[in-house]
Amino acid sequence: MPILASDLERDSALTLSQAAIGCEFQIREVEGPACRQLRDIGFCEQMRVKKLTNGRNMLCTVCGTKLALSKDLANQIRVVPA
Repeated sequence: MPILASDLERDSALTLSQAAIGCEFQIREVEGPACRQLRDIGFCEQMRVKKLTNGRNMLCTVCGTKLALSKDLANQIRVVPA
């Protein structure tokens, strides 16, 4: 069952793949083997992200831009409630 932003305390972090669809989160940490490419396109800490879909590949929005992420990549992104 997905975790809703309202269910978490401000200090709680979870992976983007665990986040609930439709909720906005702030990116806390982007760390892992494929995360350099994300940083190169501006996907980094302190940005807000909204998860739109779930599954093997998930769709999210960052700064008004839709971005598809694999579940493996989403597991390397830690977020907190916005």
